[in-house]
Amino acid sequence: MGDLLLVRHGETEWSRSGRHTSWSDVPLTDNGRAQARALAPLIGKYRVDAAFTSPRVRARETAELAGFGQARVDPDMAEWDYGAYEGITTVEIHRTHPDWFLFTDGAAPGPPEHPGESPDDVGARADRMLAKVDAALANTEGSVALFAHGHYLRVLTARRLGLPPSAGALFQLATGTVSRLSYEHGRPVLATWNVRP
Repeated sequence: MGDLLLVRHGETEWSRSGRHTSWSDVPLTDNGRAQARALAPLIGKYRVDAAFTSPRVRARETAELAGFGQARVDPDMAEWDYGAYEGITTVEIHRTHPDWFLFTDGAAPGPPEHPGESPDDVGARADRMLAKVDAALANTEGSVALFAHGHYLRVLTARRLGLPPSAGALFQLATGTVSRLSYEHGRPVLATWNVRP
């Protein structure tokens, strides 16, 4: 069975300033596009037989610039719905909610179409995606690449390793990086993390 490659999208203006970005379709910066192009040789070290991407433009553009323009778009890979916290920073949230922590408290409700998600909500989406990944891995010796977002990929990693969604807090993840989840003695393991080209 192949590996699971996790690719966080390149830099955006909002990721650079620490603003929570879920449904807002903020494009890559010039630096983010350069990061995405630089990922191609790093990912190219692996035989990738299937690739999936979040529907957000920053993830899709990263996939394309990294050489995976045909990656399948999957809504289960969208970033954590930040609800009322969309577009603001943790520092700003702490002014009114000093003890707030995303990985335990989730997001406050926003507009009706973006009610915010709890850690368990994101974990459920990650579990659905991992089932799709396992189906793809079962039919190949190659790897599967996922192009997505920081908080989502951290939760997905926790779930792959058998941890609760809140354990995603333990896995810091920078923009424009590749991480690899593999197997040892039939059990999922963290093989490499947060690797920059």
